[in-house]
Amino acid sequence: MDWINSTINPLRDVISFLHKKTETNDVQKRQIIRELRNNLIVFENAFINNISSDTVIENLSNEAIREAIKVNFHFDKIRPGKIAAEHISDERNKKYAGWTAGKLLDKIDEKIEELKTIKRLNTSAEKAKNNISLMLSNLYFRMKLLADFIRTE
Repeated sequence: MDWINSTINPLRDVISFLHKKTETNDVQKRQIIRELRNNLIVFENAFINNISSDTVIENLSNEAIREAIKVNFHFDKIRPGKIAAEHISDERNKKYAGWTAGKLLDKIDEKIEELKTIKRLNTSAEKAKNNISLMLSNLYFRMKLLADFIRTE
């Protein structure tokens, strides 16, 4: 998880912001933002404590996203508009310019499901032939991009 090292200090600011952002009357929006914050905290603690990929995957959650889908929540309520170049600080996220918060959340949900499925099928992510480290880093940077996008509202 060396890829997270350069983003730890800015991550603490984003987590603090997300904590304040959960103070909303929209239950679905609050749950999704809390889940995003909690998932970022999982990554932060995994880096600090040198936690295995399996444990990280077990502790990632997409339950709020799944619940929001059930009630037909409009994910762009999380942050209206489209991701612009000024929202993107990590080179690997340039391809998400023009995406909405809803589209990015869909991709985050998809990746969490995929990681959990890979772990379940292989009994351990460490045994999988997939590049789990790359998948986790991509997921982390997507989550961070979403948090940064919400923060610029």
